Amino acid sequence: MRQLPPLRAIRIFEVCAQALNFSVAARDLCLTHGAVSHQIKQLEDWLGLALFTRHANGVTLTHPGQILQRTAIQSLGQLEETCAQLRQNTDRQTVILAAPGSFMALWLIRRLEHFERSLPHLRLQLQTQGDYSDLAAGRIDMLVMSASPPWPKNVSATRLFEDRAGPVCAPEWEPLPRSPEELLRLPLLYTLSRRDAWTEWVQLQGLDAASLQLSRAFDNLQLMLEAAVSRLGIAIAPERLAERELRQGRLIAPLGFAQGNSQFSLCVAISRAEDPSLRTICEWMQDQATIPDMNSATSGASS
Repeated sequence: MRQLPPLRAIRIFEVCAQALNFSVAARDLCLTHGAVSHQIKQLEDWLGLALFTRHANGVTLTHPGQILQRTAIQSLGQLEETCAQLRQNTDRQTVILAAPGSFMALWLIRRLEHFERSLPHLRLQLQTQGDYSDLAAGRIDMLVMSASPPWPKNVSATRLFEDRAGPVCAPEWEPLPRSPEELLRLPLLYTLSRRDAWTEWVQLQGLDAASLQLSRAFDNLQLMLEAAVSRLGIAIAPERLAERELRQGRLIAPLGFAQGNSQFSLCVAISRAEDPSLRTICEWMQDQATIPDMNSATSGASS
């Protein structure tokens, strides 16, 4: 068992050592002068050492008192910091949300500051790995998917926005495609996570997907968009995830965007659909889905 003096006496000692006046310390601690003197004497008796030299105008620290003051400041400071962190974690509920990396980087993370200001009692823990089975097993609390109904029976899905996709390129790209047929002859960029994006778009235009000749592949949508800005080819991207680049004029959509069968939806296990925290986050994301990215300026065509 640890041999420690009373914690209350150490706390009072720290204040007295800083003030070097028991009356001032008593006022700061909301105690009487006698109570402070009693605690200091109790601590000195426990140690068998004098911690202060008393004189008419106050007190001064003895050498042992100076040593104890340094340790008390460090130890109590660490204790205070740890307790504050524990209280903060208790006050804020952590919700694990899984979503595609492109959705996080190009939509969600740009809105996290607003989330933390609006919902300070909630904390989002983000991860890029997760599926319906993780929802059912409780490994994640919420899941963003670009998919189409019907949903699994144990899943409650809330629509955020349609997954409208289309070709995007740098404004300086020459010659700009005027039709889907012209576009098929140009270098086409795609992501490994959505290899079928061009196929889906071409089929929506009534063209034969066998005529596609894909050029460069990228690990994620953000890298592909930067490649398009750098005029390495024509990218295929969801309108809402390319929103900032379009508004800033870094990219344009010469043939607009086409609506496929998919939509971005926020999914939760149906057994937790009425959970107040999850409902609050769902409502916040729905509100955000109606607001354009206002950190940017307008460009790009849409159909």
